[in-house]
Amino acid sequence: MKKILFYGMTGEKMCFQHILMNALQLNSAGKEVKIVFEGASVKLVSKFEGENNPLYKKAKKADLIAGICLACSKVLGVYEANLNTGLPMLDDMSGHAGMKKYIEEGYQVISM
Repeated sequence: MKKILFYGMTGEKMCFQHILMNALQLNSAGKEVKIVFEGASVKLVSKFEGENNPLYKKAKKADLIAGICLACSKVLGVYEANLNTGLPMLDDMSGHAGMKKYIEEGYQVISM
């Protein structure tokens, strides 16, 4: 089985929606998929939660979201809101969400 990590950096909602769509499609095709919210994308989590975004909800329910960058959440002022989602806060790379663990586990990393 192929493993894919979507490492989302963009704060553009439409771009991140494509991460969600691709992750869901690949997951339904039997691939092991994870999504990390890093960089500016951490600001989208509370927006997706607030609007009850169906793609985000489906990805969250399917346990595709590995977590959210802790450092970027704090710097960008969304730490509390992101913490309240129940998603893991990732900080394994000097406070940020690193790729190393996933690469070591055989994931192909796609950063958008």
